[in-house]
Amino acid sequence: MNVKILLTTGLLAATFSVGAQQANRGYAITGNGNKDFMWMNIRQVDLGTGQVTKNIYEVNKTNYVFNDVDNNKKFTVLADQAHAYNPSTFVAAAAYDKRSNKLYFIPMRTGQLRWVDVNAKNDDVVINSVAIPNYVPSTNTEEANNITRMVIAADGVGYAVTNDGSHLYKFTTGKKPVITDLGALVDADENKGLSVHNKCSSWGGDMLADAYGKLYILSATKSVFVIDVNTRMATYKGSITGLPGNYTTNGAAVDADGAVVLCSAIAFDGYYKMNITDLKANKMEGSDMVYNASDLASGNLLFQKEADNARNAAYAKTFVPVTNTVTADNRIFPNPLVGNSFNVLLDGKQNGTYSIVITDLAGRALQTNRFALTKGQQTQQITLRSTPAKGTYLVKLLDEKNVKVLTDKIVVL
Repeated sequence: MNVKILLTTGLLAATFSVGAQQANRGYAITGNGNKDFMWMNIRQVDLGTGQVTKNIYEVNKTNYVFNDVDNNKKFTVLADQAHAYNPSTFVAAAAYDKRSNKLYFIPMRTGQLRWVDVNAKNDDVVINSVAIPNYVPSTNTEEANNITRMVIAADGVGYAVTNDGSHLYKFTTGKKPVITDLGALVDADENKGLSVHNKCSSWGGDMLADAYGKLYILSATKSVFVIDVNTRMATYKGSITGLPGNYTTNGAAVDADGAVVLCSAIAFDGYYKMNITDLKANKMEGSDMVYNASDLASGNLLFQKEADNARNAAYAKTFVPVTNTVTADNRIFPNPLVGNSFNVLLDGKQNGTYSIVITDLAGRALQTNRFALTKGQQTQQITLRSTPAKGTYLVKLLDEKNVKVLTDKIVVL
């Protein structure tokens, strides 16, 4: 029995260890080392230790297939030819989608959104590419339109922003991404003159996302702005402290514990770790000092643990048994949600056009479905376009005059 207990304990420890390693998996865009500033290589890093653990793509070493998605064309590029058509020349923006294991990146001055499956073996690397609509590349001397900040947000959608903040791009992460220019960022009144558009204080750097839908720009010169995606409002949060004077904050990624790991494209001084609440950074002893990195990316979100705790608390208060039967008090079923579809009971409602709006508890709309209610129809099935995070959500039924006729809760497990 003692042997079984020891084996079970060992297996559990190994499971937790693997889980922690996966949660701390990040990706860096680096040079070749030895103070090389050609940011072309894609390397996997352990955000817990700051050490490089795997090479995904190395210039002049990795053969790859280039897939022009727009024109449905593919061709092979051998490692010794890569300099002629390098897939990641001077990349300063990357984002990791942990659901699909894709790393998205945008080479400067190309106007191309590209992505690679980070699980692909060296002989099977495919660089996919689509054009960014109406993108005007920057020149060698003017870098305002270079895209230097990217992240995959809590809703599973990617966001990228130009150096000068004049273009906030949104992109889907499906087989062929759809890219939308949402417009320019807007300075909040409380910024008191410190603009997100300012070249000296706010260009370059990286972007993070939190579990509540907000984005965070960390500029290369250590300024931090919080971005409301719906309004594009940029609110200055403060300046990062604890870094060497020559340390530019070019890369940032959230680790498994919710801390921010920082790297520099200029200074070979290893990685630093920062608390997003107080913006204080401390050096990660033993982290990699060989490769300078122009960008970092991970699949973690800021405040994820806090959001999970809040959702669990809300779930505990609103818990109802899973049921597929309908009563007068149970207008939504199954609830909690099983799969990605549920039904709304419409019995007794007049014929006409209705909308079903799904929101979080803060009232932010996640999805809207319009439909026509016809004679004899008693239920309407709703299929979620993307699975929301665990927690409690509101389902509202509105008539054609946008008058609310039903509000209920659904729990996502």
